[in-house]
Amino acid sequence: MPTMKLKSFNLPGILMAFTLLLAAPATSAWAAADDYPTKPVRVIIPFAPGGATDIVGRLTATKLSERLGKQFFAENRTGAGGTIGMEVVAKSAPDGYTLLFHSTGFATASSLYKLGYDPMKAFVPIALMGISPVVLAVHPSVPVQTAKDLIALAKQQPGKITNANAGVGSFTHLSSELFQMMGGIDFMSLQFKGGSPAMTDVIGGHSKVVFGSITMTLPHVRAGKLKALGYGWTSRSKLMPDVPTIAEAGLPGYQSAIWLGLFAPAGTPPAIVDKLSREAVAITKMDDVVKVFDTQGTEAMGLGPADFLKFLEGEISKWEKVIKARNIKVEG
Repeated sequence: MPTMKLKSFNLPGILMAFTLLLAAPATSAWAAADDYPTKPVRVIIPFAPGGATDIVGRLTATKLSERLGKQFFAENRTGAGGTIGMEVVAKSAPDGYTLLFHSTGFATASSLYKLGYDPMKAFVPIALMGISPVVLAVHPSVPVQTAKDLIALAKQQPGKITNANAGVGSFTHLSSELFQMMGGIDFMSLQFKGGSPAMTDVIGGHSKVVFGSITMTLPHVRAGKLKALGYGWTSRSKLMPDVPTIAEAGLPGYQSAIWLGLFAPAGTPPAIVDKLSREAVAITKMDDVVKVFDTQGTEAMGLGPADFLKFLEGEISKWEKVIKARNIKVEG
């Protein structure tokens, strides 16, 4: 019977080829990130033009265009508290060419609306650009000087002190509900279609309490039409240094701010997320950007993916508790 000869194999060569094959996807991803972007990038802003989210989002897109050499163009896709724009990005290809620039509504969406996805699984955070804390103010006729005084007065008059806000589920509404929940009080909540009419109602003395953005509130405080009781962050604002934080003024632990951040669809290559994050964080340190932030009452943050993710988890948990405890429901 003839003897069969086995072909010899170059085992080291086979192992080397297999190793290179396994490494190829990672190498390709990093090479793609080096070239990224090779075409225009769409940045979805889920709110109407003119607000802080739109202004800071467009500024971020412009600066990314300058730094990365390809156009990042902003596109407003409004409706349903920002969830329409969120869904557009959630369903987009995870290739870095469709991004989301969102705010605090990202953290409240799953508690207020019926979504077909979990935002924390559908998106990956890129960078927290800035925050714009709430300001607690009252009509000058209200006989209080601090947040602690207001809580005491509300306990004496349960359900009688009127609070104007921008509508159910709005940031001003949720900020008020957080204050009531933590203070163990109840205001008479009056809903308006937007922050401006709510502010006007308090300036006119019809309602007594308002939680508003610093850009909307500060001019009226300076004009003596409103009395600021507290600032909703862990430190005072450089725009109103004489106003204590709400925590200092009688409600320890209170914190409420509109935050502004950049996201990508889940599955976007980590190398691209990392590249975008480095550039976005660097943008928050640019002098001209900080000046624009100041005009919007926004404090630059510049947090990368890991820190932004931790921040998001805290925000989602906080607002979920408030919405459930206060039985907040939006129409539709």
